Formats: sequence, C-alpha cells, structure tokens
Amino acid sequence: MSATRRPDPLDWGHGPRVFEAFLEPTCPFSVRALGKFDALLDQAGADRITLRIRLQSQPWHMFSGVVVRCVLAASTLQEGKEAAKRVLVEVGKRREEFEFEKHCRGPNMKATPNQIIARIEGYTGLSLAEAFADPDLQAAVKWHARYARQNGIHVSPTFMIDGIVQADMGSGDPVESWVEKLVGTAR
Repeated sequence: MSATRRPDPLDWGHGPRVFEAFLEPTCPFSVRALGKFDALLDQAGADRITLRIRLQSQPWHMFSGVVVRCVLAASTLQEGKEAAKRVLVEVGKRREEFEFEKHCRGPNMKATPNQIIARIEGYTGLSLAEAFADPDLQAAVKWHARYARQNGIHVSPTFMIDGIVQADMGSGDPVESWVEKLVGTAR
C-alpha cells in the first residue's frame, strides 16, 4: 500500500481505558451499538476512554466482506476514519440494501460487488472504487480478521475493555451502563 493510502485507525478519544467494539456493518445489533458511540464518548469523556472499532466480517451476512472492505477503503481517503464512519452509518441506515432476506434470498441475489460499492458511494458521496481495488488493502482486511480470531471473537457486536472480552455487555444496554463499566461515572 502506498504511503499516501494507508488505513486510518478507527479510533476516537484518547483516554487510558480502551473500549474495542467488534462490528459487522450490516448486523442490526452492530448498527444499534454504532448509534451509541457518540453518546458514549460524550458521557465517558474522550480524555478518559479510547473507542476502537474493529471490523468483524461474518459469512452469513452475504456482502459482509465487500462492505467491510469499503469501510477500510474509506479510511484511506483524505477524511480517514470519519469517511469510514460515514460508510458504517449510511450502510446501517439502509442495511436491507446490503443484505439478503433471511441471509439467503431476495433482490440482492442479483447484485454484484460493483453495484454494492456504487450504492455505498451514492449514499456517502465518497469515491471508493479505486481505494477498494488497491490489492494492498487486503493487509488491513486480514488484520481485522486475525485480531478478532486471536481474541476469541466470533460474533458481532462483541466488546472488549482493556483487552478483556465483556460477555455481559450488549448493544441493547443503555449507554450509561457502558460508561459505568468503563469509567465509573459520567462526566
């Protein structure tokens, strides 16, 4: 990968407590978790936590690999992690357009990877095709997969605090309970 096209780490905040969220972009539970991250950073404090998004591609989400690669491609653009977040948000708003009905049928059976990329470009206003096609982007895709496997992550969303999987945390939890677990009290 050229020096001008490196994936921007999907990190927000700069605090000592590290909250890692393993997300699959078309998973409804991951989408719900993603929608809480801004509030989490506001309530916990960006100086007290570091939020890291890790991508967890899952084979039953049939376009998962394509969408994950689009997120990482976006992170190589000038806007970096904010472009990647825009892809996550826009895909999440319209997840049915990037998913199969019951994971096995429906109109997306006729969709191609190029059509999926074009949809994402249309919703985000980002030009992703060239970055997506960079063969060196595969290193970032593999890193996310390897990191999840090394940490025993199999489903999304899964959360880790300071490197420890939090089996009792879920996307349905209120932000306040996440804050309590991370830093004790909100600001």
